[in-house]
Amino acid sequence: MDVFGILTLLGALGMFLYGMNLMSSGLQKAAGSKMRGFLTAMTSNPFKGVMTGLGITTVIQSSSATTVMTVGFVNAGLLTLAQAVGVIMGANIGTTVTAWLVSLLGFKADISLFAVPLMAVGFILSLAKSDKRRHISELIVGFSLLFLGLSLMKESVPDLKETPEVLAFIQNWTSYGFGSVLIFLVFGTVLTLVLQSSSATMALTLIMVNMGWIPFEMGAAMVLGENIGTTITANIAAAVGNANARRAAMAHTLFNVFGVCWALALFRPFLMLVGTIITWFGLPNPMDIVHSADVVMTADESMSTLYGVSMLHTLFNLFNTAILIWFVPVIVKIVTRLIKEKNSDTEESVKLQFIDAGPLSTAELAVGQARNEVIHFAEISRRGVDFIRKAVDAKSDKEFEAARQKLVKYEEISDRIEYEIAQFLNALPEDSISEETRTETKRMYKIISELESLGDSGESISRILARRNSHEQTFNEEQKARIESMLEAVDKAYGVMIDNLKADVFEPIGLRMATDCEIEINELRNNIREEEIFKLEKGETKYQSSVYYLDTVSEIERMGDFIINISQALDK
Repeated sequence: MDVFGILTLLGALGMFLYGMNLMSSGLQKAAGSKMRGFLTAMTSNPFKGVMTGLGITTVIQSSSATTVMTVGFVNAGLLTLAQAVGVIMGANIGTTVTAWLVSLLGFKADISLFAVPLMAVGFILSLAKSDKRRHISELIVGFSLLFLGLSLMKESVPDLKETPEVLAFIQNWTSYGFGSVLIFLVFGTVLTLVLQSSSATMALTLIMVNMGWIPFEMGAAMVLGENIGTTITANIAAAVGNANARRAAMAHTLFNVFGVCWALALFRPFLMLVGTIITWFGLPNPMDIVHSADVVMTADESMSTLYGVSMLHTLFNLFNTAILIWFVPVIVKIVTRLIKEKNSDTEESVKLQFIDAGPLSTAELAVGQARNEVIHFAEISRRGVDFIRKAVDAKSDKEFEAARQKLVKYEEISDRIEYEIAQFLNALPEDSISEETRTETKRMYKIISELESLGDSGESISRILARRNSHEQTFNEEQKARIESMLEAVDKAYGVMIDNLKADVFEPIGLRMATDCEIEINELRNNIREEEIFKLEKGETKYQSSVYYLDTVSEIERMGDFIINISQALDK
């Protein structure tokens, strides 16, 4: 095989991978928000979790994407560890669909003949104004590129009859008995780690057995290796997550490694079972097919090896799930012991909960993570109301300083959270999200900016009160009561705003309630200002104390402005 042939093979592999990513992207854009709800709603027990993982992976054609997404949801607290294990089991079964697609369409018929006309259809749809049609165009073009890449890969590999030295080299690695099985298992694992796609490795395995490069047994060993290699993606994503996220990734690894262990222990009986099932389709047993450069496989023999590898992949994951689904609590206990919980975070080290498990490969689903993080940000911001209350009511310098430090700290926290959410949103590829999701992303930028401003207001109030104290001024009980009424109104507005953020569909009544809260805050501010000016004119209060009092009230009113801005942003 010359250099040009190697480059052609690599290019064909790249086309296959790009086609799969494009096809997956189109599907995700069409069903992203639905999948978010589906995942969280359908995981009440391990069996439902398996069906959920199976369904999502079948749709988006990527077990890695489903697994990474699941790790992110565990990290966020949306799924328990036990629920995640079920979803991951289902994802493993779902990924076998790709192998069957390739076996049934990529080899039995030359689908590449239809791929180019399909790309023309995809191009025409890409010009449509409808988002849905553009998503379908991505799906069609991705599907076409996938099978064009597969066709080119088949054509790029050398014919072993014309290159007997290649066959001799490979046969040298297949002549060590069970040692050869282990060699090809490691090869499958490493290849999946390099390509970061078990589907791509599966396609290469199918080509190798179809072209007669390796016998069915070695192809089976590569499939087992692929199931180990595919777990690395979730472990990378979980590396920066919390303990439960790392446990979910570890559970995926344990699940697949356990399966490979029993499959190796029962390797020959397992292959015999697969061979028996293949004969039920009227095809020869793949274990009986002679592997030699002098013997060309018939069409039935070629199909037998392809179906055999795909069937082994499917049965491996079905059997593994059927065995381990009863031991989900045991798996949870094992990974909990292996990965210890770190010391719980203190209040001062508040951090992201929903998007710190690494970037998701499913951009549409990642937006859902960001949305949950924005809600979390709003709930953290709301704590500032209580710290303002404590600063106003402080009866000693020590109490005031503790409250002031909290307000300063939470202003820093709000700055950091705004930056990290914005950084996460910036990292989302615009060409991988729908127009609707792009609009939601822009909305989130506006919301986190307003939430950061609320943190600034809390810190500003702490400075006003600190200046008041430095001039040895105080608020009387009536002034404190008025400030308390303002804070209660702001806290009420916070509650309405957070409910609006949590709503799946923003309703007009949510905006009306938020507007009513804003009107109430403004009226309180106006009444307080008029009363205080009247008292100043009559000499019933100290001027300097009133200045700090009215400045505090004005800053609290500004908080109401930021809060209503968030609900108004949701309405756009």
